[in-house]
Amino acid sequence: MMKSLKLWLSEATWKFRNFTRRYTGRITTFFEKRRLGFMIHWPGWLKAIFYLLPALLLLGVFTFFPIFNSFFISFLEGYNIQTGEFDDYTLIGNYRYIILEATGFRQAVINTALIVAITVPATILISLFIAVALASVKPLKGFFQTVFFLPYITNTIAIGLVFAYMFSGNANTIGTTLGLANQILGWFGVDPIIWLGAGNAAEGIRGATYWTAMSVILIYTIWNGLAFKIIVFLSGIQGIDKQYYQAAQIDGASKSKALRRITVPLISPMIFYILVTSVIGGFKTYTSVVAIINPEGLISYGADGTINLKTIVFYVYDFIGMAGTNGMMSFASAAAIILFVIILFFTIIQLQVGKRRVHY
Repeated sequence: MMKSLKLWLSEATWKFRNFTRRYTGRITTFFEKRRLGFMIHWPGWLKAIFYLLPALLLLGVFTFFPIFNSFFISFLEGYNIQTGEFDDYTLIGNYRYIILEATGFRQAVINTALIVAITVPATILISLFIAVALASVKPLKGFFQTVFFLPYITNTIAIGLVFAYMFSGNANTIGTTLGLANQILGWFGVDPIIWLGAGNAAEGIRGATYWTAMSVILIYTIWNGLAFKIIVFLSGIQGIDKQYYQAAQIDGASKSKALRRITVPLISPMIFYILVTSVIGGFKTYTSVVAIINPEGLISYGADGTINLKTIVFYVYDFIGMAGTNGMMSFASAAAIILFVIILFFTIIQLQVGKRRVHY
């Protein structure tokens, strides 16, 4: 039965190939007789463009056009998105205002740089060690992979709200409402910490500090970024030929040395990919601040006054929210282009370093 089925499939495949060849030949003859052969004998690059045309159209409408439009608007002074009117053209006026005069932009750059500098190396190192551990676990490997991948498919706002609850403990209700983090600290005799709550100026109660609130954002960002990286590293580790490890074991190499000399170099392309995408994602941080702090990105009546935890993307959205006011959309476009230049700068540096450090 199986043999006859295989024979039938073989004959059907052969007949289909002959049919397509005859059909293609007739079409070619039809066009060539009418001196229209150029319509079917396209160069390779033109065929590639034709096949990619649907994707290129979508990218053009939703990606390339907004980028060029933002770049153009950033040179308009007093642009109003509702009317399309503007006062004048300016070369660096909007950029100068954002960098030197706009309130809070430099703090947004500091917040974003801090998130990138801490979370990117932390997530890469932690996810790499977890992936190495999972690769060595035989039983329940699929279960653990599923558990670690769950955060990646969970809504980031929902996860942020859970983290905000875990680190809750408002200064006004600290005696009755404590999150999981403060409860764990209490087991070790540590006084509750106001991680995110606002203070009470009337009662003289100090609220959260900049570093307690930022630490929650950093912990959330690190934890939320592990899932995808673990899966990528795990797939790379599982693809390494076991003979390398067997040879290292015969030579008396320890597991840590095998990790440094075999695993890391052989998965360096994946590490490089994760590094580049993580840096880009870190500079685009927004939803974590909204979910954990609030939609304003500010903590009023903190221990040191009003605490600004906005990122660069947060700052851009603030300007977009006031786009009906003359000039606000110009400032938003200028801030977005500045962010684009920052990301491009770090990406180019990583690409140059990757040429010497990545082993393909």
